[in-house]
Amino acid sequence: MRKLKVAVIGCGRVSVMHFVSIAQSSRAELVACCDIKTERANAVANKYGVKAYTDYVALLQNEKLDAVHICLPHYLHSKVACAAFSVGVAVLCEKPMDIDYERAVAAVRYAKEKGVLFGIVSQCRYNNSAQLVKRAVESDRLGKIISARSTLTWTRSDGYYAESDWKGTWDKEGGGVVIDQAIHSIDLVNWIVNSEVENVSCSMANRGHKIVHVEDSAEGLITYKNGVKYGFYCMNNYGCDEPIEIRLYCEKGKVVFGYDDAYIEYNDGTKEEAHQDENTVEYEGGKDYWGFQHARQIEQFYKACLGEEALEISGEEALKTHALIMEIYKKGGMKP
Repeated sequence: MRKLKVAVIGCGRVSVMHFVSIAQSSRAELVACCDIKTERANAVANKYGVKAYTDYVALLQNEKLDAVHICLPHYLHSKVACAAFSVGVAVLCEKPMDIDYERAVAAVRYAKEKGVLFGIVSQCRYNNSAQLVKRAVESDRLGKIISARSTLTWTRSDGYYAESDWKGTWDKEGGGVVIDQAIHSIDLVNWIVNSEVENVSCSMANRGHKIVHVEDSAEGLITYKNGVKYGFYCMNNYGCDEPIEIRLYCEKGKVVFGYDDAYIEYNDGTKEEAHQDENTVEYEGGKDYWGFQHARQIEQFYKACLGEEALEISGEEALKTHALIMEIYKKGGMKP
């Protein structure tokens, strides 16, 4: 079987999820890495025995790549993706697609024009818990979803933001708790509800941070065209990262789930549950709240690149949640 030649652009914290997933795949071969910080790029290059770059343009010009993984600050996602598309290279990009909606749309359009795949990381969709709930909804075992809610209470101190030159900024990260932490739980609900958004009503505030001006708290009500009402609450002023909780109230039952576990109680008294498999991939410093499903999504992306199956989380698919996140910021009233 032909192996895809791949590279990773951006060697920061989340990149470990990609490097380890690539190393364990039989469908891809890591040939290079890139980071503007020379020591960081060299450290990864030495570890994996590949070539290091500090300029992604040079990487794309010099290496005959099939695909690149983008693990950069949010504001660079579409820009670097389009550079890859221009030379016929497929892209798997970390969330969010961008900090701007129109740039994300333009990137999706450009990928289609160039005939290359564009995938966006939404690894939590591959959790056993989310998969069970999605199947229960799609099979109509739960009937119509009436309402949904999600709760996220995590911790991000001023010290956390002080360690980064882009986190907690409007111009580089695009926001705070919504676009960085709650985006995954919002994406899960949006994916499961599977309807166009009719209206967003929400509020945002920075209630506990002194060195950043982005939101650390947000709540709101999202109304969908199929009638579902979804209330969300998120904040990163808590003392620890508690498990997220998503609840669905449906015609034929109720659901409670998070990243690790799902419990469904049907009105007829039957029950279903799902739990995360024991993790067999050691992500070497990866954060628990990132989940452990990068390897599943990355392998699915590779299968799509090799023509074995259709890409599941394409740019077009990811735009649905990206549009919602951008609308939350528009209605939240904090973004400059």
